[in-house]
Amino acid sequence: MRQEMLPYGRQWIDDDDIAAVVETLRSSWITQGPAIERFERDVAEYVGARYAVAFANGTAALHGACFAAGIGKGDEVITTPITFLASSNCVLYCGGKPVFADINPLTYNLDPDAVVKQITKKTKVIIPVDFSGQPAEMDRFHMIAKDYGLILIEDAAHSLGAEYGGRKTGTLADMTMFSFHPVKHITTAEGGIIVTDNAEYAEKLRLFRSHGVTRNPGWMTQSDGPWYYEMHALGFNYRITDLQAALGSSQLKKLDRFVKRRREIAAAYTEAFRHMEELQVPYQHPNANSSWHLYVLRWRNSKYTGGRDKAFERLRAMNIGVNVHYIPIYRHPYYRSIGFTDINCPHAEQYYEEALSLPIFPAMTDEDVDYVIRSVSKIVEDNRIST
Repeated sequence: MRQEMLPYGRQWIDDDDIAAVVETLRSSWITQGPAIERFERDVAEYVGARYAVAFANGTAALHGACFAAGIGKGDEVITTPITFLASSNCVLYCGGKPVFADINPLTYNLDPDAVVKQITKKTKVIIPVDFSGQPAEMDRFHMIAKDYGLILIEDAAHSLGAEYGGRKTGTLADMTMFSFHPVKHITTAEGGIIVTDNAEYAEKLRLFRSHGVTRNPGWMTQSDGPWYYEMHALGFNYRITDLQAALGSSQLKKLDRFVKRRREIAAAYTEAFRHMEELQVPYQHPNANSSWHLYVLRWRNSKYTGGRDKAFERLRAMNIGVNVHYIPIYRHPYYRSIGFTDINCPHAEQYYEEALSLPIFPAMTDEDVDYVIRSVSKIVEDNRIST
């Protein structure tokens, strides 16, 4: 039995990261300085995008993307219910209406066929989410967006370092959001970023994160001198700091190593569990190469006594920090209170009843991985339903 809880995710900070932050602390800039521009450039170059605009967190970045897309009152945005609340809250912030389409029962990502059925004259944007690190079917979403004249915002909070069709996440949508929360692939403590190839979107994002204020001569209506600036929109203070950006640039140098280790852990889990009929291991789309933010096992209730809920309790008692990702968004009391009471997403519902996320992060040792495998195997054996 482990003495301490093994979390489902955790950051990995080393001396290089600490030194980068200390160097910035000793510089002339600790916010709104050169480290932010460097971090934005580093991320854009890594994913192959023209522009990157950093924000205080991933939610703020999604809010900025919705602003740049022009979402307003009466506009509908189609997204998945199996995601964190930010993926749809960002639409509400702008006065739009989230519309939930069902997931693909294999990938757990937003189902393109279900999306098409939800498109109306009010639809303006699609927000696919790269759930668990596996990119959504972006080739199909591109075709849908083109056919219906829609904007595509990819919520890639889980998929930095992943590829789809041989292309890195970050080059597959009109705008793509990455998150740098501590459980993600790299961290800036809190932070997020939007990457895009569209110059107008990039300028609107910069405007939005800084009170709606611009000093860009091409945007200003006049100029009273070099000190002059103008407010062009009701923006927010969503700015990231140089301290966070310095940490991010340092972490980015390790990203490929971090992703490689996540893939090794995922492969070990899959090999251990793929023959157990009580469990369903994650399916990988042939065009996708996941960066494995999460490893989700599904517990077949008909094969395992007590189902997912009992597995959660047993594994937690063994100090394994399993978690459930996610409660379908429309189930939350706030969403029900604003009218989301009759949503038909049967695949999302079945997924939610069976899903359990195992620990997966680069600092896990082989002994940690083996302990998880042995623990899962034991509780499956102890609670197997005989047939």
